[in-house]
Amino acid sequence: MSDRRVLLLRALGLGDFLTGVPAYRAVKAAFPDREVVLAAPAALAPLAARCDGIDRLLPTAELEPVAWSGKPPELAVDLHGNGPASHEIVAATGAERLVMFGDGGPRWDDDEHEVARWCRLLESAGIPADPAALRLPIEPAPGGPAVVVHPGAASGGRRWPPDRFAAVARALRAAGRVEVTGGPAERGLAEHVAAEAGLPESAVRRTGLAELAALIAAARLVVCGDTGVAHLATACGTPSVTLFGPVSPALWGPPDLPRHTVLWKGGDAGRPGDAHAAETDPRLLAITVPEVVDAAFALLPERQPT
Repeated sequence: MSDRRVLLLRALGLGDFLTGVPAYRAVKAAFPDREVVLAAPAALAPLAARCDGIDRLLPTAELEPVAWSGKPPELAVDLHGNGPASHEIVAATGAERLVMFGDGGPRWDDDEHEVARWCRLLESAGIPADPAALRLPIEPAPGGPAVVVHPGAASGGRRWPPDRFAAVARALRAAGRVEVTGGPAERGLAEHVAAEAGLPESAVRRTGLAELAALIAAARLVVCGDTGVAHLATACGTPSVTLFGPVSPALWGPPDLPRHTVLWKGGDAGRPGDAHAAETDPRLLAITVPEVVDAAFALLPERQPT
């Protein structure tokens, strides 16, 4: 491999990382003999290691300077945003060439799907990108498949009520084993949902990112809100039912495949609500338990269409 390097900046969360996978692969395909370095949070290392578009992860916090050392990158791509804060971070590396929205690059489109956005940016720079290249080779966890219910989300606006998740989990017990997942900060939420659903304590799975990915890869079905776990289901090829609100699936949804079902009551607007609000968005509240249960059972037959 050449000593020349390419830098990609995407110092964001799990879902953001996974929607960038086609872009990482496109850059690696265009620069096969360069080391492709992704500046992103260290917690994402287990998934970065599974992506053939990334040679190395450079731990970087959101909107913090990149700890770049040695010769400046041959190319630096801002896959983080469209404003001066992230532009200045990639420019500070001294890269020979910059690819970014604005500043001579293409125009930002706020109503564009997140995956398509970064592919379009690269194509504007002469780098072909396939927005369908979202899958990652993740080894399924042992123990056999289960239905996974993930009630958490980064903000209150995107959290469907826990009692509704519990009602869904209770109904899905008829289909076999159900597990409830949650990160370290969501332990109480996962335990509440499991208890209300009549599930045993062992049904609550508190996992790190690598274990969570393996669990999703093994699952028969994932039921969750618009959060990183939904994107993990896409990356693993696992059937999913995703509840959207306040942001439309047209901007953050899974690919249009039979194994993914989205539920959305927000009409044609892309962002009719506040994704960072503390209270559950009314469009998310408009989704009912029977709708989610029906969508889940429709995807549960053993043989799934592809």
